[in-house]
Amino acid sequence: KFGVFPFQSSCDKDVILNILSVLTDLLSLGTGRRIHYVVSKGGSEALLQALATAARTEPLDHGTLLPLLRLLARVGQRDRKFGLKVQKAEATDIILSLTRKDLGHPLHLTHCLWVLRVCASNVTTGTMLGINGAMELLFKVITPYSKRHVRTVRAAIGALAALLKSKSNSRRAVNRGYLGELLRLYQDWHRNDVSNNYIYIRRGLLLCLKYITNIQLGRETFFGSRGMEILFTSVQDCLSCKNLDPIITTATHILRKCYPKEHLPVVTVRSSYSFPLPGNANAEPPCEGSEGKWLNGDNESEGEEEAEKDWDDEDVESKEEDCDLETDVNKLRSRPVLDRPEQDLEKYAALCAELSQNFQELEFESEEKKSLEDRTENLPSAPSHFIPSASSVKHPNCRWRNQSVTEMGPDPGEQDFKAPLKSWRKEECIWEKNDEKRDVAEEPQDKDFCEEEDPARSHLFALCPLLKDAAWYKKLFYPHCEGNPSPEGRLESSDMVRNLLEKHQGEIQFHSPHFYAGRARCVKSIPGYRELAFPDFWGHQPPPYSKPVLERKHGVQRDKVLDDVRRLIQPGDVIGRTVFDLDDPSLSRPAAPGCLTFFSQFESGNLRKAIQVREFEYDLMMNADVNSNQHHQWFYFEVRDMKSAVPYRFNIINCEKFNSQFNYGMQLVMYSVREALQGRPRWIRAGQEICYYKNHYRCRAAAGGGVRGRFYYTLTFSIKFPHKDDVCYLAYHYPYTYSTMMSHLDILEQNRNPKKVYWRQQTLCQTLGGNPCPLLTITAMPESKNRDDLEQFCSRPYVFLTARVHPGESNSSWVMKGTLEFLVSSDPIAELLRKCFIFKIVPMLNPDGVIHGNLRCSLSGDDLNRQWLTPSPQLHPTIYHTKGLLYYLSSIGRAPLVFCDYHGHSQKKNVFLYGCSIKETLWQAGCMVDTAVVTEDVGYRTLPKILDKVAPAFVMNSCSFLVEKSRASTARVVVWKEMGVLRSYTMESTYCSCSHGLYRVSK
Repeated sequence: KFGVFPFQSSCDKDVILNILSVLTDLLSLGTGRRIHYVVSKGGSEALLQALATAARTEPLDHGTLLPLLRLLARVGQRDRKFGLKVQKAEATDIILSLTRKDLGHPLHLTHCLWVLRVCASNVTTGTMLGINGAMELLFKVITPYSKRHVRTVRAAIGALAALLKSKSNSRRAVNRGYLGELLRLYQDWHRNDVSNNYIYIRRGLLLCLKYITNIQLGRETFFGSRGMEILFTSVQDCLSCKNLDPIITTATHILRKCYPKEHLPVVTVRSSYSFPLPGNANAEPPCEGSEGKWLNGDNESEGEEEAEKDWDDEDVESKEEDCDLETDVNKLRSRPVLDRPEQDLEKYAALCAELSQNFQELEFESEEKKSLEDRTENLPSAPSHFIPSASSVKHPNCRWRNQSVTEMGPDPGEQDFKAPLKSWRKEECIWEKNDEKRDVAEEPQDKDFCEEEDPARSHLFALCPLLKDAAWYKKLFYPHCEGNPSPEGRLESSDMVRNLLEKHQGEIQFHSPHFYAGRARCVKSIPGYRELAFPDFWGHQPPPYSKPVLERKHGVQRDKVLDDVRRLIQPGDVIGRTVFDLDDPSLSRPAAPGCLTFFSQFESGNLRKAIQVREFEYDLMMNADVNSNQHHQWFYFEVRDMKSAVPYRFNIINCEKFNSQFNYGMQLVMYSVREALQGRPRWIRAGQEICYYKNHYRCRAAAGGGVRGRFYYTLTFSIKFPHKDDVCYLAYHYPYTYSTMMSHLDILEQNRNPKKVYWRQQTLCQTLGGNPCPLLTITAMPESKNRDDLEQFCSRPYVFLTARVHPGESNSSWVMKGTLEFLVSSDPIAELLRKCFIFKIVPMLNPDGVIHGNLRCSLSGDDLNRQWLTPSPQLHPTIYHTKGLLYYLSSIGRAPLVFCDYHGHSQKKNVFLYGCSIKETLWQAGCMVDTAVVTEDVGYRTLPKILDKVAPAFVMNSCSFLVEKSRASTARVVVWKEMGVLRSYTMESTYCSCSHGLYRVSK
């Protein structure tokens, strides 16, 4: 019973000592649970009362005080409110008084310092101790290197570190010159501790420096006192000894924090591309609240920086999940009113022709198309394979912006885009002169959309990597030409195209360079892309083997940070030359001799600036999303003029997410043109010494459109290129462009079995940038034309699939690609699915964002997956019309059985689903659920459970069915709530391997 602790002056001393001895033995032998029990029973208060009583006795009885102080230190470590209890007991002065009295007695002093450290763990108590002279007292104890009283010095350093967690104490320490004294003490202990016997003292001094540099004044004083040089030099002495990792880690942390903050070397962080929005819409939207977790308030003026944290791979969203849950049952159950006039839904009937399909007409149309194709193939002026241009192919994809819908001709579902898939390797690929002339004539009509081009550039596409100054290229494509080929003879030359395509193996499934080039020519973009990235044009094969995730090298991050610090304090080898800049056309190819050449102005490309730091090191910056000043993650660019077998280091310095799978084994992907031309066209995982960490760059308010204090992160990696003077492409993940999707759909349509597969491709709408957004309908043809079979055909339930609303999530397009190929295949399960369901598919919800290399947004600067509540028909047409189609299906009683939106997840592994459940949301939030009032069909769990059984990459334990407030405007929640689709999901696919099942990839 601690409330009647028998510590009175009249008590028998032996009784008191026995009680203290028993307590000490119990707590030393027990676990933390026993200490918590003692705390819960008032142990801390009783011990503090006993301390006050013992301190008033004259003379001091250290035989009683020492075990009492030991108990206080032990219990105080486990009592979170110990500092407040010390204040309430007015024990701070008592502890300081005892410490002063015992300065000449190391053993007694050590016990007092232990208690002082525990008291200072509370910031308020620590501040009070600092005001009363605790730091001055401690600096009398902390001495230069000595082998005497080491235990006491260690305890004093621990107490000082605890005091310096208080900002006011840190400021007081700086003003009194203690920071310089700490640096001198650290140097002395580091220099003399040659046997590394006192690592804990050296690290304790570093912890003091770490806390004192949490304030801006501390960082400035540290930098002015040559702290960067002192710590950098000392760390170099420690790198060879693994036992010194605690010292190296703490010192590196301080160096990273005290590196002078800089702005990104760009005039503005806003995108290099801007797009004029229709009407009075603001072309420079403010940063969205949904992305607020990427921004941090700039507290530099208050002298405090964000505390460094060692994050694990759990997404930050899950940590805030419970606070974000929607707990209002009425909101969870409500069905909002229609966001448009009901009569407007009738126009979507044209997108559901399968519900009233006349199969006799369909059969006639197929025969007519076949007859037309036969006649076209016999025409001498139309070769069996040609690259269609915007003028030669009358197709909606090729409509110029000022061309009316009437002029566009029929819907793509009515008019096929055909090019025979024969043995095209031996056929000629002809760029018709008439097409070229018509392209030139039509160009001025689009001046409001595309920026003005260099008149010297060809209006026809070129394959950007294959320049004539590469010896291997000249030998490959110009074996009979000793000099340089004509400057106008880039890859748009028909002879050159023929030479290149003859070398194509033609073994890449579901890919045709002809189809790709034809589709790419019709793409509308802000910069007016006129060059094709070679991997997208040529295609690629999957690697012949699986590759384990990259094993992280010990200490790789600290080595990279130290290399960055070396750049600051030893700048002798720093070049600092800008070699590529989207904002400066004069820095386009070719670059200066002795450095790499970069390029990114092609579909889905993203690289804004490249700076040569050292001979083999480059700082790279990504471009923000169009009409935005944020969203930096996706990169895709070309690099050449490299040396072979030389490790080049690349630092992408303006990443925004606080953590990345690059810290957990993920590698970027690389494509080598030389390898492709030698018969190995593959994207491969590449890069060594990969890590991702916070850097010293900050966003200035003017550059960030009023956003201050954004932290940036560096993704750093090293690559040895396989060939000299090769042309390579580097990307965040396997690219999947808009033209790749469109050409893939063309090939699937041609290769399907029309007697078994009902395929209809239509244009859902035109995007903000004037590119068509395709809509697919896939099901099985009816068994016959009798009434029962036709009724079964029309009554099949719908499954609605969408993908790529976030352009940087290219993995979602690869999953969609596999979905489409499977659905039109002859696999028995695919045939059964087609007979049971009608699949409505929007394979790319954000074509404009994909085209321009965005990460999350469309040309409006909006995250389209946050616009489903009230989409704008002008700013968000793909979302507006997809939602309209879903509304229409719901209005006629044909709401989808399943809705699934494909996404990619940058911080989690495996494949999993997010769904919607009222009960699970309420349970997770800790709300009482009346099951009589809140009823719910648990069918939303059926599909995830099936996938968990049959799909090796799928993990049920990663699924979540919670409805968050911040996700109220996403596709998953809106379709569930407004259309009443029970099985409404977001499917997340990892960028980096699986940790479970058959596809598990280990290190």
